Amino acid sequence: MRWERVVEDCESALLAKIFRTDPVQLFDALRQECDGHAVVCSQSRVLVPNDYTVELAKEVHDELAERGGQVGQQLTDVLARHAVDRGYEWAGPLTVHVTAADVPNGRYRISSAALAHIPAGAAGPQGM
Repeated sequence: MRWERVVEDCESALLAKIFRTDPVQLFDALRQECDGHAVVCSQSRVLVPNDYTVELAKEVHDELAERGGQVGQQLTDVLARHAVDRGYEWAGPLTVHVTAADVPNGRYRISSAALAHIPAGAAGPQGM
């Protein structure tokens, strides 16, 4: 668990430099999206969406693209660790798509969906 904390701190530091804000807010929003759409199927099975879209303000998205950031993979890793910690089961292969958009708060917007068990590559490119 200590190693996971070190990795998460490094991810936070990288995203803080890029976003000029606290990336923990973005991580928390992604976790909340997951938790908010969890479906309890039985006492031992909780199903969560497996397809997430993170829409970033155009300026932030463009800056990340210029730096060659792997934000989609970092967000996927954060979400995967969260699911393991909570004992969640994905509805299918986990994907996180990062796109540019006009977002109301000027930073980001997150949405999710449960997609059928499909090959991970069939949902389109993952992240940036």
